[in-house]
Amino acid sequence: MSVLLWIIAASLVGGMLSVTCAALFALNARAHWVNGLVSYAIGALLGAVFLDILPEAIKLTTNPAVLSGTVLAGILLFFTLEKLLLWRHCHHDHCEVHEPHEPPVHGRSGTMIMVGDTFHNFVDGIIIAAAFMTDVQLGLVTALAIIAHEIPQEVGDFMILLHSGYSRAQALALNLVSSLATLVGGVLAYFALQSMQGAVPTLLALAAASMIYVAVADLIPGLHQRTRLRDTVEQVSLIVAGVSSIFLVNLVVGV
Repeated sequence: MSVLLWIIAASLVGGMLSVTCAALFALNARAHWVNGLVSYAIGALLGAVFLDILPEAIKLTTNPAVLSGTVLAGILLFFTLEKLLLWRHCHHDHCEVHEPHEPPVHGRSGTMIMVGDTFHNFVDGIIIAAAFMTDVQLGLVTALAIIAHEIPQEVGDFMILLHSGYSRAQALALNLVSSLATLVGGVLAYFALQSMQGAVPTLLALAAASMIYVAVADLIPGLHQRTRLRDTVEQVSLIVAGVSSIFLVNLVVGV
């Protein structure tokens, strides 16, 4: 299968799968499941970054110091974007950005989350394309990590849309349309990167930065709200499971 077909398949399947799973979780309203998914997503993100993306980027670059600086700059970039409300991942419907301040009739929080989610999905598509154009195995691992963190994010988005006055059907339709931005980003990146292969290490570094930022700045702080020893053991176990799944995918795909 060609690299372009891999990118299209990963973008479509990843987007549809994450939205469908998120809708099922949101409609069943099992908060415990969502909390577990967040812990697993942290492990999958960090596993993909430190076991695959960064090692591959270091292998491709001629200047590891510049690559490290790009990761640092990327983390600062995503922090700035989040502060500007262009990049926001709440995993529940009560946060300082998404809390609606007006009557819940298709409120501005719902519109805001769709704009941010579409932008985020577009960037995910670019990340997937850069990974597949480097190596199919790296692409599969990256797509898995993105799907893992997209599910809890989409659960939060789904709940916010419902809270803003959208029906279940409207919320599902909007999330599905938003997920197509992943495909658009992936296909555009494929054709753009064909003529600029030298940019791949930089894009991989930015991909690593985005995943580190999401895991450390957004997902992990939410885990600290549950302080019981039992919760901590569960969280650590699921984070390890997330890292282990990336390791196992490497073993299977690398055979």
